[in-house]
Amino acid sequence: MSSSQYQGQLDRKRKSRIAAETKAGELRSKESKHRADAASARLAAEKTTNATTRKSKLSKAEREDKHAQAAGKDAAAAQSKAAGYLREESALGIKVARALKTENEAAERKRKREQQQAERKAVSDRTAMETRLSQTESVVRSALRDLPEPKPEKLRVLMLAASSEGDLRVGREQKRIRAAVESALHRDHIEFDVRPAATGADLLDGITKFRPHVVHFSGHSDDELIVFEDEQDEAHPGVVVSARTFAKAIQATDTPPLLVLLNSCNSAAQIDDLVAEVVPFAIGMADSIDDVDAINYAAQFYAAITNGQSIDSSHLSAQVALELAGLDGAELPTLAWADDVDPTTTVLVTGTGI
Repeated sequence: MSSSQYQGQLDRKRKSRIAAETKAGELRSKESKHRADAASARLAAEKTTNATTRKSKLSKAEREDKHAQAAGKDAAAAQSKAAGYLREESALGIKVARALKTENEAAERKRKREQQQAERKAVSDRTAMETRLSQTESVVRSALRDLPEPKPEKLRVLMLAASSEGDLRVGREQKRIRAAVESALHRDHIEFDVRPAATGADLLDGITKFRPHVVHFSGHSDDELIVFEDEQDEAHPGVVVSARTFAKAIQATDTPPLLVLLNSCNSAAQIDDLVAEVVPFAIGMADSIDDVDAINYAAQFYAAITNGQSIDSSHLSAQVALELAGLDGAELPTLAWADDVDPTTTVLVTGTGI
């Protein structure tokens, strides 16, 4: 979770604690008043010589004692709640500090990476310009990668989901994707291998056995790593896999995928290396992305793919879906592709299969 999300939880806990403390104070005041009224009634009973009046005052004192006891019990419960909220505040404060530190470090890495990319791009642009000036249009066209001809088979999507701490709605994402695909034009030409609580073994097994055209990962990541799950039933920190190791796993097959979609925070930093060395197309998130944004993007992307749209059009359609929903993450999903392919003409699902 991002520091802003943790801070929101912290603010809500602080508000709850203050409300509980205020309620406890009010109840303590009521307790004190009832006890004072009880003492006053007893004193009046002692001073009177009238038996009826004495009995009435003593009865009132008993009622006030009971009210005081009830108010004291409620005050203690409210104070206990306030103490619990205070402990949760302390834990959330630590998480906010850690998240801020992680985000600041990530921002600095991103700045350095962008500076390096800008320098490399400047050199690359000069080289590309010189190359284009020396080539004819036919030579440029012949340089495009000869992707496999369409076969009468379904588009196979390996869907990996990992949330070892249970803080992401990965199950909801998978459900939304399936629902979107089932209402699409070519819904019978796409097949999913869904791996919830995905481990590294699930990645390798899915790559070699299912032979996917698309590898989809939803979970936690950053510039240099991806977090898979371990074989544990309880919540746990997860298993950290480097971006390099993940890329090697994707390559460990005779039929590499065409597309990798990393629907996880700060994963866009990994996609340039993926398209340079592993797959023709890759999609990642340029920053931290909320669950709702990630789910909406994925659902619309696969719906467009299954309607026969190109990779580029499907990506743009999914971004627009976030804007139409009034969400803030429309600019975060990032599409990258190798120099020798064209996302505007690459269609993954047709009426006859991929």
